[in-house]
Amino acid sequence: MTALHVDWTRCRGRGLCTELFAERLARDEWGYPIARDGGGTRDVPLRPEEVAAAADAAAMCPLQALRLVER
Repeated sequence: MTALHVDWTRCRGRGLCTELFAERLARDEWGYPIARDGGGTRDVPLRPEEVAAAADAAAMCPLQALRLVER
């Protein structure tokens, strides 16, 4: 299974990823991205049809705080 991992140490909470991948990402009270339906975690499990959108969000992150990982 593929997941989108958020590296909160690199993230500045600007919200670009939550706009690009709003289906699965929300912002916490400090602006950091969290899984919309995953209990507020930094790892967002992806369905196969979501991998391309998640990869686009990761590629566009200015701080490279997102990456796809295999679980």
